[in-house]
Amino acid sequence: MKKDVYVLGTGLSHNGSVVILKNGKVAIGIEKERISRVKHDGGNDSLAVQYCLNALNITLANIDLVVQCENFCTPPQDQFSGKRLFEDYPETQFHTISHHLAHAYSAVGMSPFKAFNVLVMDGCGSPYEQCIEPDKPLLTDINLADEVGMVCEKDSFYHYDGKTLKTIFKDFSPMESITHTGYQLPTTRHSIGGFYAAVSNYCFGNMDDVGKLMGLAPYGRNSKIDFNPFELKDGRVFLNGNWYSPLKTPNNSWDGLKSNFGHYAEVAFWAQQQVEIAVAYTVNHRQSLSPNFPLCYSGGVALNAVANGKLVQQGLVKSLFPEPAAADNGLALGCAYYGWLKLLQGNKVQHDGSTCFGKTYTNEEVLKAIQNYPVSFTYRPIDDDYTVITKLIESGKTVGWFQHGAEFGPRALGRRSILANPAKAEIGKHINNNIKFREDFRPFAPAVLKEDAHLYFEYAYESPHMIMVDKVKQASKGLLAATTHVDGSARVQTVTEDWNPRFYNLLIAMKRQTGHGVLLNTSFNKKGQPIVETPEQALALFNETAMDVLVIENYLILKPD
Repeated sequence: MKKDVYVLGTGLSHNGSVVILKNGKVAIGIEKERISRVKHDGGNDSLAVQYCLNALNITLANIDLVVQCENFCTPPQDQFSGKRLFEDYPETQFHTISHHLAHAYSAVGMSPFKAFNVLVMDGCGSPYEQCIEPDKPLLTDINLADEVGMVCEKDSFYHYDGKTLKTIFKDFSPMESITHTGYQLPTTRHSIGGFYAAVSNYCFGNMDDVGKLMGLAPYGRNSKIDFNPFELKDGRVFLNGNWYSPLKTPNNSWDGLKSNFGHYAEVAFWAQQQVEIAVAYTVNHRQSLSPNFPLCYSGGVALNAVANGKLVQQGLVKSLFPEPAAADNGLALGCAYYGWLKLLQGNKVQHDGSTCFGKTYTNEEVLKAIQNYPVSFTYRPIDDDYTVITKLIESGKTVGWFQHGAEFGPRALGRRSILANPAKAEIGKHINNNIKFREDFRPFAPAVLKEDAHLYFEYAYESPHMIMVDKVKQASKGLLAATTHVDGSARVQTVTEDWNPRFYNLLIAMKRQTGHGVLLNTSFNKKGQPIVETPEQALALFNETAMDVLVIENYLILKPD
């Protein structure tokens, strides 16, 4: 019998994660934060490695190859922010790759295309000296030879022909070292992602969830800020030295944001617009270097779902695949695929589109968690037609939905979700205030049957990973009152049966119940907390919030009267 080949990829930056491939296919994957319960947790990878080994019922002795990536260093095999499990397996084949290469290979592994381009844009990649790509540019060629500080990857562009990844264009930037009256970029000096993070910090007083700047921006759509923070020249993006000029009154609290909401909304809208312009310019230039190919897109900037949608709407790309775990949580995935495709020269196994890499909890484990929980919940098994659930949702109840292996990446896609009726306009405010405990301007996503997307959305492009924003048709805004943002947009999830059958069947049941196969879908967590991973975590959040109903696998759970 042929031996199974296991490749373990581990990302040790912030948003740490571990992925194991078995014979070239994802067998298991987890973000460290889901286990440690510390948002954006990274560094030492022992927790995540052990989770993955346990899920597959193997040990490190079964692992043929380990590939790792951090950001600014090469972590030792035995120690990194504490002892690593690899210390006891010194014979394990161990490799380190650079940051953008890991991002690129995550897109290569997940891509639905056979031949395509890959663009990586983030806050900051690896230092020039640690970048292992042999065809990287000379610093003299990009006018950076005289820089005395650290120079790091800014954006990278590749072509994958079905077998080999070739570097076409790489840009680097010095690290930011100057504080502008308190406004310091947390990244390289000319980073699009760094600019967006800095403005998010200005508006919210932290960078815990940079993406919520997208949610704030539409409230400032009448912004009168007229200032270009970027210089777009010779296919490269540069941040002007006075980029921070519109930033006059930094905020550090929710009360501060509310007291001057109009100003921060206008700043958010300005920043979002400028990022869209810079992204479009970069994409247009890079695609001109390798025309007529689909584009795969990774790095933290690729999580800007508004900019992603406009790339398609404006015809800058014919086919776009933003890698679902585009931020540093996807590094482990790229490391694993680099190990399989590049180091072991394995054949690319076409991915099925799923990002749900977590372990599945058995009904026995679920039942044990319910029975051992300190609160005596009412629970019973449910059948597969889900009518009882859709009736509850139609009536205005909120439902925690926990099914099979959890999603890998920042979006809940119907495995660890909170669901509600999108036609109930007031339900969004209720979820934000009493379940998520977060800012009330935060929007919600509609999950829709893929075959029905054209009924509700202007462009109706395929968006299975909730990473593209569409426009809601005028006639549908009432039906989708709770998932239509203030500017008429929505970050859509299109659902198919192939890798998400239970969620698909729930939408089918919702369509039978209401005539519309659409649900409000938001992640199963509260502000500052990672998405739940275990049944115990789901029960705890259910108990402490105003969530009405919980469904874990085949059990319907209600609170005591």
